Amino acid sequence: MAPDSPSARLRIRPLPALGWFTGVAVLIAAELGRMAAGAVSVGTAVAAATGPTAAWVRGALASRGPAGVAVVGLAVLLAWLVGVVVAARVGSERVEAATAALPLRLRRPAERVGLGGVVLVGCWLAVRFGAADAVHAVGETALAAVRPMADLPTLTARETVPNRGYQLPDGTWRGTFLGLSPAVAWGVRVLLIHLYVLAWAAWVWVGYLLFRAYYRRADWTPRDDAVRRLRGHRWGQFGLVVVGLFLTMALFAPSLGTTTAEQNLYSPFSHTIQYYDPDLGRVTEILVGNANSQTRSVGYAAENLGPGSYDRFGRFHPFGTLTNGKDLFTFLVHGARVSLVVGLLSVGASTVVATAFALLSAYYRGVADLILVVTSDTVMGVPRLLLLILLTVLLADTPLAGLYDGGVLLALVLAATGWPFLWRAFRGPSLQIAERDWVDAARNYGQSPLGIMRLHMLPYLVGYLLIYSSLVLGGVILAIAGLSFLGLGVTPPTPEWGRAVDMGREYVATESWHISLIPGAMVTLVVIGFNAVGDALRDVVDPQSDSGATDPSETESRGGGV
Repeated sequence: MAPDSPSARLRIRPLPALGWFTGVAVLIAAELGRMAAGAVSVGTAVAAATGPTAAWVRGALASRGPAGVAVVGLAVLLAWLVGVVVAARVGSERVEAATAALPLRLRRPAERVGLGGVVLVGCWLAVRFGAADAVHAVGETALAAVRPMADLPTLTARETVPNRGYQLPDGTWRGTFLGLSPAVAWGVRVLLIHLYVLAWAAWVWVGYLLFRAYYRRADWTPRDDAVRRLRGHRWGQFGLVVVGLFLTMALFAPSLGTTTAEQNLYSPFSHTIQYYDPDLGRVTEILVGNANSQTRSVGYAAENLGPGSYDRFGRFHPFGTLTNGKDLFTFLVHGARVSLVVGLLSVGASTVVATAFALLSAYYRGVADLILVVTSDTVMGVPRLLLLILLTVLLADTPLAGLYDGGVLLALVLAATGWPFLWRAFRGPSLQIAERDWVDAARNYGQSPLGIMRLHMLPYLVGYLLIYSSLVLGGVILAIAGLSFLGLGVTPPTPEWGRAVDMGREYVATESWHISLIPGAMVTLVVIGFNAVGDALRDVVDPQSDSGATDPSETESRGGGV
């Protein structure tokens, strides 16, 4: 251990770090139940998807049809890639000894093929003999250990600050937090959630300051200048605020909604609410579905509940109701979670593909670059909306269509049609980096191509990855909303912003204008926010760059390329 390393400094002065981690533990403890519930929800979804997916793979392999050929081809490709990575990182003596008799130029390919074959055989045995069942059993055991923690009370839970109740004839409210009106009780919970998020943001900033003051080896790094430039970037700060609010909406959707998604969106006829009926003169119950049928917004005053209104059952609607009587705000906060998950999956997959192709085309040039140029031009030459619709329809009967109510399929389709735009954005910087002296030096010293791309080229692309990924994420969210508007993508009743716009399009010029206008404005604001963050990251990483979006690939990324 170096005498001036962060670890050594931590041993000499542990109190600042100990105090900071204590604060982190307190913040985690305040929401441990929610975190455990989220882990259980994700684990349950993965476990539910494992069985059907494995069964479909086994059926495709047994059919020996086009699906089986596709599965085998994909398995071979993945196995070869795993072999490349393992051969580059492991360098086992047994592997080297097994290929010692081969010519030098054939040793590395033989190692990759051999390791890839081992991986391929292992995957085939796992699928053939039901490894998915074993994985499912292990997952169920882990979920059983986490489930008790999901019942722990949390600071921002709906049970801690309830907003659902009923009003008596004397004007008092029963069942709400401290007897407050549902609007005020809901506002208290929303404020508490945002204060909790601000506490996390402030504490992370304090941790950065402590690390810089006590544990960082260098007194100055380029990151300090980047932070200084970001602190003076007002446009970027606006984007960070918008993105932060969007992320808060997605992460805390169950608590931010005025009611639960299960009660109001998914199973309204399986839940009841209490309200005071003046005709009966007493408190009674009604099915949520029946209550929703009496609180619809369909364009005229007699049947419309606009923003900030109460319905006759004592329910508060911050953004009004939909045409089916469901709460619009609850629909939108849960729709934000769907948009975020699908967007992150899509951008993550397309970024990985685009980065790998950019590195390959920059390093090998020639035929490899030509093939990728032709392939990307072919994909970009087809109208993307038409391609999205075609792929969505063709893959509608696969197990992917059932994962996350079609969200996973939508993310993969968006990634498959969107990687050329990112690849074109990464290709130029990759070509510049490939010309650097250190790349030539590493090549002359005999370092493997994968090692050169991973160690000497990829680190210099990280800034571009952050910039363009943030720009693309806003465009992907816009594309998801557009497909939902057309009736594609995520299947009902799963909430999605574009579907709300579609539901209210015929009421735009009526008293129910809020159904389309509010979600449409939110989509626009979120896209602008991500674009602002991308602009800020570009100015921070490369302050000498032009602030205008002159690259066609960047222009496409801002609009999702649709």
